Parts: sequence; C-alpha cells; structure tokens
Amino acid sequence: MGRDKRNENRAEHWTKMVRPTMQTDAWRALSSTAQALYPWIKFEWHGPKANNNGKLRLSVRQAAECLGCNPKTAMRGFHDLQAKGFIVQTEGACLGATGEAQSPSYEITEIALPTSNTGRRLYRDWQKGHDFPVKVVATNNPHGINGQAPPTTTNVVPLKGAKP
Repeated sequence: MGRDKRNENRAEHWTKMVRPTMQTDAWRALSSTAQALYPWIKFEWHGPKANNNGKLRLSVRQAAECLGCNPKTAMRGFHDLQAKGFIVQTEGACLGATGEAQSPSYEITEIALPTSNTGRRLYRDWQKGHDFPVKVVATNNPHGINGQAPPTTTNVVPLKGAKP
C-alpha cells in the first residue's frame, strides 16, 4: 500500500497543545469552558502548508455541540478567549447572498498567519484587569427585545494601560 493510500485512510485528527502557552497567567485566568473550547478552534487550522489561520470558522452552535453545553456558555468561552488574547475575531458573522450563514472567522494568536513567520501570542501581554477588546454581535432583531434598542456591536474593553 502506497503512502498516499495510507494518508487517505487516516481517520484521526489531532492538535498540539504547547506547555508554555498553558503555563501563562492568561491561560490560568481562562474559564474551564474557554480552556476546553481552545483545542476545538485549533482543530479548524489546516496546518502550516495550507495555513488558514485568520479564517478559522467554528460557530457557537458547533462549539456548544462539541463541548456538550448551552450555546450561551460556548459564547462566553469565545469571549473569554478573545479577552485573554488567545483568539482575535477577524471577520464577523454574515448571511451570504444565497441565504447561507457564515460564522465569524478567527485568528489563533499562537499560530503564525499566512503572511508571517510567528504568531502574535497576545496572551503573553495579558494582565489581570486589562482584557483585550471583545467583539459582541448585535441581535438580528431591529426592534430590540421587549421594545428596547439592540446592543451595540462592539463591547470596547480598555486595553492594557488604558483608563476605563
């Protein structure tokens, strides 16, 4: 059996977790949901040869199914990973012309983007009380919930060293 045939039959899909990443203050400050979600997002990366970092898509519903939790809990995991600098949302969710929805796309800051040699590793600069900005998606209800206006599209969290 040739090498190509063996690769076609390979069923496992794995991702690497790096000890120095998991020993940072930012990792220790993550919720257990965010720590469990991180490898699922890393599973979406296709590797260095077909580098799709910055275009990784995992919906909240998919994440909730993977984690066996409520979608709101999964969303809090995404927000926590953004706030601590492990992921950055690069594109918002959208509804295509054909009516097919696309979840937001993310960059894993531990992994290099296709245009660079190393990842930004923002989590190394995280400090307690100085979270990174988190993108919050507005509801699709233009009239709001119970007559209230919908939330803003971005929850601006002060950057490191900025005053609230």
